[in-house]
Amino acid sequence: MTATAHQKNNANQYIPKNKKKVLCIFPQYSRSFGTFHHAYPLMPRVKGFMPPQGILVVASYLPQTWEVRLIDENIKSVTKTDYQWADAIIVSGMHIQKPRIKAINELAHKFDKITILGGPSVSGCPEYYPDFDILHLGELGDATDKVIEYIDNHQKRPEKQIIFETKHRLPLDQFPIPAYNLIDISQYFIANIQFSSGCPYNCEFCDIPELYGNSPRLKTPQQIITELDAIIASGNPGAIYFVDDNFVGNRRALMELLPHLIKWQKENGYPIEFTCEATLNIAQSPKLLEMMREAYFTTVFCGIETPEVSALKAISKQHNLSMPILDAVKTLNSYGLEVVSGIIIGFDTDTPQTADNILEFINASQIPILTINLLYALPKTPLWNRLKAEGRIIEDESRESNIDFLMPYEEVLNMWKRCISTAYEPKYLYQRFAYNAENTYPNRIEVPNSPERVSWANIKKGLHIMGNLVWQVGLKSSYRQIFWDMAIPALKKLDIETIIHIGLVSHHLIEFTKECIQGKESASFYSQKRKELVASANQ
Repeated sequence: MTATAHQKNNANQYIPKNKKKVLCIFPQYSRSFGTFHHAYPLMPRVKGFMPPQGILVVASYLPQTWEVRLIDENIKSVTKTDYQWADAIIVSGMHIQKPRIKAINELAHKFDKITILGGPSVSGCPEYYPDFDILHLGELGDATDKVIEYIDNHQKRPEKQIIFETKHRLPLDQFPIPAYNLIDISQYFIANIQFSSGCPYNCEFCDIPELYGNSPRLKTPQQIITELDAIIASGNPGAIYFVDDNFVGNRRALMELLPHLIKWQKENGYPIEFTCEATLNIAQSPKLLEMMREAYFTTVFCGIETPEVSALKAISKQHNLSMPILDAVKTLNSYGLEVVSGIIIGFDTDTPQTADNILEFINASQIPILTINLLYALPKTPLWNRLKAEGRIIEDESRESNIDFLMPYEEVLNMWKRCISTAYEPKYLYQRFAYNAENTYPNRIEVPNSPERVSWANIKKGLHIMGNLVWQVGLKSSYRQIFWDMAIPALKKLDIETIIHIGLVSHHLIEFTKECIQGKESASFYSQKRKELVASANQ
């Protein structure tokens, strides 16, 4: 299969002389609260959370004359035949994927294939990967062209590791459309798209400014519309997540984009809903929120992190204090935006009272979905640098975090267990969803019953999910009465979308929480304590 690469405007891009076969691999990543993997069996064909945006762009950027295959290991495994087919293997991933990244390299070398590693993990910590043949550090740009040139002119692995570092990044407005033709978008829980890269803030625990800078780089509205058309042409995913580091990092640019999204939605019959990640101070921009509402944004992830003011100041997240947090959440709800919150336990300012404060906040905010994690120090963040200097980084894969907390480790861990077990107790979780069904969802615009929304494919998908929800949750689960207390009134209103949304998400959160309490899952998404990844790395 040949990738449908799009015309690039990079005048310095290398033009290959030879035909090559390149295998792009996105490694399996560990399961977490945010992957919603327990919902997949209830949905037709879904096997992964969202498409690997970065390596899809790389695949599209590769020369049109080359054969390109892409395998997302979260969808299917790489086979011996795949390795044998390729002239070169390109891998990309995050720190949490490190064990599997290394395993892919070892397997590729058994077939004597040239291996290239790019992406956020190697860009932040190239020293983690001494055995790859070529390291691509930084974003798409001149280093990518050098990688292409190397693959074109070499059949054998280099004698020692070669490092190409991007000095001149390809402007986002020259990025090709991701190679959606290389994946089956119906196999993903949600689709994704990128408008900007970078974030103007410097939260202590975050590595985004180090990797992508403080000044957001932007695509054009026309690019976004073209990408939306390409996604829909591949199949209607139902929802699209803007994976920007901070969707409101450049508000002026966003204000220019939103009318295009509104126009596209109207012209296409509102085929999908949008979701994004933004700082909480978006609540202070009513004009922007009204436009997001009209573009049919329904969910926003906000890194609230903690309700404790002292902690927010300590981690350089004062922008969460520009207005009362609860007022900000209610404001977002008033525009039909269901808030998803990041919550972190283990800050230096935490006390034995912190768990009570978090649970009180969850109750007051009525936020249904919260990613509750233990603090983990990512390499080369301000947090890492500070704790390293204090001798408080612990390299122990049996721990749930690499931080020597100021509070006793077991006490911090128990705080996390108490918070998640309480937050995701079925009755408590469904109460918060009920609040949003009554106070948030009605504030969304009424979208038309267009052919794109009520297509036979969408109807069949909805019937499939409803059948599985009735069986797995409505009949077999321990909280089936709680489910029916929600579902029966919604059925009377023919509000099937609400039943599906609450039923799917709640099922995942409840099941994942059970596994966390049993010690089967980790307390931090970034934790090295990853049983299934360690096991898969040895396969």
